[in-house]
Amino acid sequence: QRWKNPFATWDPQDFCNISKVVLPMDMYWSPPIFILERVNGQNSNLDYVTVMHNGRFNSTQTFQVTLTCSLMILKFPFDTQMCNVSIASYLHPVTDLIMKTRRTAEEIMKDSQSFFLTDGEWKFTNVSIIEHIDALDDGEFSVVTYVISMDRRSILYVLNLILPTCALYLLDMAVLFGPSSLEEKISFQITIILGSSMLAVILNNILPTSSNKPPIIGTH
Repeated sequence: QRWKNPFATWDPQDFCNISKVVLPMDMYWSPPIFILERVNGQNSNLDYVTVMHNGRFNSTQTFQVTLTCSLMILKFPFDTQMCNVSIASYLHPVTDLIMKTRRTAEEIMKDSQSFFLTDGEWKFTNVSIIEHIDALDDGEFSVVTYVISMDRRSILYVLNLILPTCALYLLDMAVLFGPSSLEEKISFQITIILGSSMLAVILNNILPTSSNKPPIIGTH
């Protein structure tokens, strides 16, 4: 965060050429920031701010938070999700406080890719910035929203779910139209039903449940 306080200025030549000082956060006013999608998390213990001689304040705080995000899993496991991180200050209306981003979306995208070190289920693809005004009750407040796009890594689901299912039903069709006797076909069909039931149980545990519409692979 960076802001300017015109009442906190001094001439460095009058104070041994000291151009900046580090002070506790509670000594001066600082903009209260809220993450709207936050449901849980932990704030940093870095409660200090750097004050420059020209009245500019610089503050860096880290947050580890859990956010809410609406998932659309109709194309699971080849889906792309977009989640918002909205930062606002609802204690000061837009007439008193306007929030702006210091960097462009391309710069933030480059930094985010360097910080995104995990090699898990999701692949970070893009981030965009939306600066808008949010109306609440009788006031208007400045909000900065980061829209994060992520692609699901589908190779695990293809190998463990889609390919075995397709192979199972292709084998079923081959036996059904093959020259085998009726008794062999019936016994094999029972085996196919048991295998399909096991796949259905596995599918029920794998598919995400936080969506209004079930995925296509679960429907079929």
